[in-house]
Amino acid sequence: MIHGSRLLSHAGSLPLLALVLLPFSAALAGPTLGPWTPIFKGIAHAVGTNNPNIAGNFPELQVVHCVRVDLTDPDVQVFTTPRASGYVAESRETLTLSVPDFLKRYRLQVAADANFYNANPGGADPTSEGLPCEVYGLQIASGVVVSAETSADYSGDPRAASLLFSTNKQPMFVFRNLPPGTNTAGIYAALTGYYPIVSNGVNIGAAAINSYPDDFIHQDQPRTAYGVSKDNRYFFIMAIDGRQSGYSDGALDVETAYWMLESGAWNAINMDGGGSTALYMSDSTGNPVGLNHSSYLAGYGRERYIGSHVGVFAKPLPGFINNVTAIPDDTAATITWTTISNATTQVQYGLTTSFNLSTPLLPALVTNHAALLTNLTPGTGYYFAAYSQVGATVYVSSNFFFTTTNYVATNDLFDLTNSWTYATDDLDGVDWTATNYDDSAWIGSGPGLLWADLAGPNGIPFPDTELPLDPDTGYPYITYYFRTHFNYTNKLSGVSLLFTAYINDGAVFYLNGAELYRVRMPAAPTPILNATLATGYPCSGYATCPDLFVVSGGPATNLVDGDNVLAAEVHLDNPGAVAITFGASLVSTVPLAFPPQLGMLFSKSAVTLSWSRGGFTLQQAATPAGPWTDVPGPVVSSPFTWTNSEPAQYFRLRR
Repeated sequence: MIHGSRLLSHAGSLPLLALVLLPFSAALAGPTLGPWTPIFKGIAHAVGTNNPNIAGNFPELQVVHCVRVDLTDPDVQVFTTPRASGYVAESRETLTLSVPDFLKRYRLQVAADANFYNANPGGADPTSEGLPCEVYGLQIASGVVVSAETSADYSGDPRAASLLFSTNKQPMFVFRNLPPGTNTAGIYAALTGYYPIVSNGVNIGAAAINSYPDDFIHQDQPRTAYGVSKDNRYFFIMAIDGRQSGYSDGALDVETAYWMLESGAWNAINMDGGGSTALYMSDSTGNPVGLNHSSYLAGYGRERYIGSHVGVFAKPLPGFINNVTAIPDDTAATITWTTISNATTQVQYGLTTSFNLSTPLLPALVTNHAALLTNLTPGTGYYFAAYSQVGATVYVSSNFFFTTTNYVATNDLFDLTNSWTYATDDLDGVDWTATNYDDSAWIGSGPGLLWADLAGPNGIPFPDTELPLDPDTGYPYITYYFRTHFNYTNKLSGVSLLFTAYINDGAVFYLNGAELYRVRMPAAPTPILNATLATGYPCSGYATCPDLFVVSGGPATNLVDGDNVLAAEVHLDNPGAVAITFGASLVSTVPLAFPPQLGMLFSKSAVTLSWSRGGFTLQQAATPAGPWTDVPGPVVSSPFTWTNSEPAQYFRLRR
């Protein structure tokens, strides 16, 4: 991030300077941007490079990426970082987030860095996401003011070159948006940079050195700049890489303005830059793909966590296959798409992009396609692609992704304060996990968390019961044994057990005498003995963060209706360890029956049926008793219009 702290000079000098400057691209026979390549509907990408060894080029090595956004496209919308939860003006306006995570969180197609900011803690370079930020200069997100143009902002770190977008996506520059700021009525999105570099088609980058004094920002730097075309049709997002010797050195203000003019900008401003410069697009599954190669990523292996971003929503490029949509349910999903001419219907899918499953090929030649995916796992992510064939030509969509729902009923079986009976004796060869084992002679019982530590509980939550140390060594025993009872009174089919456990160091769990799960212990079938050591430790060495795991599959859990015995043995990872901790809470979930709702809308000659969930097939019958048959197609997507004038028909959905 590039910061400066000196006051800006009066904007009245800019029009005078513009009179004596020629458009820079006309004065220099320099490098040019490459061709515009469409990447989304209404969005194109171009790349430019500068070779210092070619006469007329700049002395710096530069790699330039520019995204051109067509604001007249009805499916395009500009989006900036929204207000933080618990918003407080001038201190908690936004939360830190990297550019790729911003793109992914809000499901954008393109994203980049925007306003300057100050995070607390961390300032310009915070160490984590989710930290509160003050944003410098005006920022508006979805019609809501995130950061106002205040006197405090301007006097502390002045940023006043604003770009505003109205609700109908008309852009407007205010190069000197001084406090209290311009009228923001009817403004949908706004962002603010440091200073203008292109004004009315003229390169005014040279003016920034005197008009906006800053010892650092006017040097060769990675640059982020935003511009708009003369007719206000195109919004340009530009990233120039820098601080990477042999790849891209960065750019001066006048060079950044040159590249903006080459892109087609009529007005442009210099934004935050330096290590914050990052420009990303999404792939077809919504994952971020870097367009530029930021200096921060090159140095730290990740993008900087910043407080202000700008992004663009857009639709995929039109092709033979378009409008691909997934409507997932718990164990099924409906995939729909359109084609520009009649073609067959099929979907390939799987847990990875190496698709190992497919729907049956539907040979009917149609332009509106729907395929049903069945036998899916609830709460699970799936990748898929649509396939349509015309003659010998097979058309394939990009890869897409969806997550199935998970309709479950939840029951808390016990919480972290649950009481456990415990023992420290060597129980090798003893069937101590069995339901009929008598643990009344064990040395004690108490609520969780149960712990032993030479230095005290060391920040673990609920340190309710202190365990004994080994009197022979003065240290914790290598192994401690625990048992508890709980009652279960729900159906066993499809049940899952969700554990939240605090364990230092490793453990093996048993339910009703059968092994259930291992945490940081040698993998099965290795036998676990009293002297067996754990294979690792939690967190930074203490049980201050939970181990979360799920055991699913009905019989696999060994759960019974009524009284159940849960047992656990907890092991140190070395004989000289000074602390041991154990405690757990347990929740059960079972599938919840959630029937779909079938709606009907009547007109004089037709009935339109609709339903909101995916994964169902529409059936019809002449009487409620049947016989029921699938509506020809079959019909697996909503809505469906029935125009049959024959006697009354009954409809239902089947899974």
